[in-house]
Amino acid sequence: MFENTLAERMRPLAGESAFQVLAAANALEARGMKVIHFEIGEPDFPTPQHIVEAGKAALDSGQTRYCNAQGLPALREAIVEYTRAYKGVDAKPSEVVVASGGKPIIFFTICALVNPGDEVIYPNPGFPTYESVIGYVGGVPVPVVLKDENQFRLGVDELTSKISPRTKLLVLNSPSNPTGSLLEEEDLKVVAAAATRRGITVLSDEVYSRIVFGESTPCIATLPGMKERTVILDGFSKTYCMTGWRLGYGIMHEELAEKVTRLIVNAASCTPPFIQSAGIAALKGPQNSVDAMVAEFAQRRRFIVDALNEMPGVSCQSPRGAFYAYPRVSVDGLTSRDIARFLLNSAGVALLDGAAFGRAGDGYLRISFATSMPLIEEGIKRIGMALAALRDDPKRAFSGS
Repeated sequence: MFENTLAERMRPLAGESAFQVLAAANALEARGMKVIHFEIGEPDFPTPQHIVEAGKAALDSGQTRYCNAQGLPALREAIVEYTRAYKGVDAKPSEVVVASGGKPIIFFTICALVNPGDEVIYPNPGFPTYESVIGYVGGVPVPVVLKDENQFRLGVDELTSKISPRTKLLVLNSPSNPTGSLLEEEDLKVVAAAATRRGITVLSDEVYSRIVFGESTPCIATLPGMKERTVILDGFSKTYCMTGWRLGYGIMHEELAEKVTRLIVNAASCTPPFIQSAGIAALKGPQNSVDAMVAEFAQRRRFIVDALNEMPGVSCQSPRGAFYAYPRVSVDGLTSRDIARFLLNSAGVALLDGAAFGRAGDGYLRISFATSMPLIEEGIKRIGMALAALRDDPKRAFSGS
């Protein structure tokens, strides 16, 4: 009905495969199939009780009305303290913008900075929202390929070679979704030097920054000249198991913060205040639940990576952060999309085709290990059996049998 009436800007705006696969998996479950869910990037732990209680108390106290569009002053103060403690960045509350999740910060930052024809450099494979929104505003997506042979580290030489007079923004993501790779300090220094020399803004997506296995790397905003030209994106969904609460934030130059806040006013008015009060409790309260969650993820990571690497035709790097395994899976004559579809429909394992994160992801699968060990063990068993069946008869991927 609307094919000829939709605005042209809607054409490059994509959805997100994780939610599409979740819907398909739910449909199979409604028909009686037992599905193992490896598709959604959502911690399986409950929101810590002190955070839940803070949200309840805020509702009971009447925090149900409009509030400051930029975010509650108390939450922005808490974010400043948290950022100083965990990232080593000194910010001001006026530089913090609170939003309903991390995605609005991506969306509004790109909307505020990128004109039609401006180039934006971003990782591929990478979070699909980057490329989608760049195209939506008329920008030119310029991917930098994360390569298996380089442990999916950002290739800084390739990145700097792609900077042009039209480059407006660089997008970094560490730890990476979907690969779990980390940027090293020497990588960040090269990027920072290029950004400061060419006057380019960096959007640093750090939503997985507390989920690191081993030594973490610094925030690029701590490097000389980068504080004023970095937008730090972080949130509560992954660290505090608050995916459904929808709470995130950006830290940016005051001038940009004012423009992003203006976009929030036009799009959503404000972030619900009772949810922001829960966020204050998350940042200022005990952090032991985060440490316990990361320790559990580390155990799951070891099991799933070892098990995948024992399968013929499968190789998997050990992720250094986040909670995703990103194996390369090879079956003659089949794409990773074919394999992912077969695993869902025939084996009852919901995971994501690596190409959902960009063309460079073709041949890979993303497996979220943010689920219990018994389910991981069962899911890995099903994957192994299904891949063995496909190697014997690749045509099964198209017959559904």
